[in-house]
Amino acid sequence: MGKLTVIALRAVLVVLLAGSVFVQAVMVPLLAIDLKEAGADLVTQRVPVLVIVVLGVLAFQVVLVCVWRLVTMVRRGTVFSDAAFRYVDVITGAFAAAALLVFGIAVVLAPGEAVAPGIVLLVCGVSVAVLGVALIVLVLRMLLAQAVARDIEAAQMQAELAEVI
Repeated sequence: MGKLTVIALRAVLVVLLAGSVFVQAVMVPLLAIDLKEAGADLVTQRVPVLVIVVLGVLAFQVVLVCVWRLVTMVRRGTVFSDAAFRYVDVITGAFAAAALLVFGIAVVLAPGEAVAPGIVLLVCGVSVAVLGVALIVLVLRMLLAQAVARDIEAAQMQAELAEVI
C-alpha cells in the first residue's frame, strides 16, 4: 500500500471518527429531545432507541480504530502475522453486534402505529446487509490465515535453503 493511500485512508478514518463523536455528543441528545416531543407511540421507545444508537456508534468507532491499527501494520509490513487476527476478529464481532443492534431497532419500532410496517421490513433488510458485511470480513480473515500460513512456509523454506547453501 502506497504512502499516499495510507495518508488518504487515515484522513478518512479521522473524519469518520470525528463525525461519530459529533453524533454521540450532539445528535443523540437532539434525537432524545425529538423523541420526547414526539407522539405517545414513540415516547415509550425512547430509551431503547437511544441506547441502540449509542451502541451502534460505539461499534462503528471500534471498527475505525481496528482498521487504523491494520493500516499501521500494513505500513510496517507486519500485517501477515498472528497479531492481525485480533483486529480482524474484533471487526467481525463489531459488525455482528451492529447487525443485532439494527435488528433491535426493528423490534423496538415494530409494535404500534408510529412506524409503517414497510419501514420495519427495510430496517430488517439493513440488518441482514450488515450481517453480510460481517460474513465478508470473516471470509477475508480466512484469506489472511492462508496468507500467513504461506508466509511462514516460505520463511521455513528460505531458512532450509540458507542452510544448504
